[in-house]
Amino acid sequence: MDIYIFFPIVMGWFAGWIVNYLADVLPITRNFSQPACPQCNTEFTWKDYLLFKSCEHGHARTVRTWTTPILLAAISAYSWLNPPTKFEYWLGLVVLLYFGTIFVIDMERRLILHPTSIVGSVLGLVVGLVSNGLVPTLLGGLAGFLIMLFFYYFGVLFSRIRAKRMRAQGLEVDDEEALGAGDVILAAILGLMLGWPLIWFGLLLGILLGGAYGVLLVLFMLVVKRYKENVLMVFMPYGPFFVLSAVFILFLPDMIRAIVPK
Repeated sequence: MDIYIFFPIVMGWFAGWIVNYLADVLPITRNFSQPACPQCNTEFTWKDYLLFKSCEHGHARTVRTWTTPILLAAISAYSWLNPPTKFEYWLGLVVLLYFGTIFVIDMERRLILHPTSIVGSVLGLVVGLVSNGLVPTLLGGLAGFLIMLFFYYFGVLFSRIRAKRMRAQGLEVDDEEALGAGDVILAAILGLMLGWPLIWFGLLLGILLGGAYGVLLVLFMLVVKRYKENVLMVFMPYGPFFVLSAVFILFLPDMIRAIVPK
């Protein structure tokens, strides 16, 4: 076994720690603040936070605290041994850190923050220029934006139908959206990274992954008897599945080629 494999494992673990930190503070304070326990709002010491210890009131850290560094360490090690064909390991590690942040925040809070979109736009342009060149990068970004913009307006229509149904049932209408503006921007960012014409496959794969998750979610609700015969009341984030699709395409291309042979 190559002893140098421990280096990308450590780097991936560190990237996972950063993802945890960003996911814990950005949605709440919108800046790089002191992390706090989500259950009692007690601030962690940096030592306890770094070592994944419970807060001073004994509240244990979430499962995500451990799974995120483990998964990023595994993907980091894989990309070290099998570097992405279009860019180097270090740029790939930055992309993984960004993807991880988007995935966790959107999955937990159904939220894609404007600062992460700005950073992602710059990163997407850099990755696209390195990987695909100027024209495919810009076309991919435009295509991703326009495709998702179409689904966004379709989601607006769906939200209006849902609101009408909620009023008919005597329920208070909320501000939930099938797709948010952040999803449109994320699609443009992924379009910059994947380029044209690969972005259309990336979005299609993301929709399929999200659909599979949705089916499993409904089945779970049926099992625990939380379905209540009203699937229109249930929303789920789509950003994480677009991110997962991009991870497969950029970091696991052999898997994609096995699924979709030339």
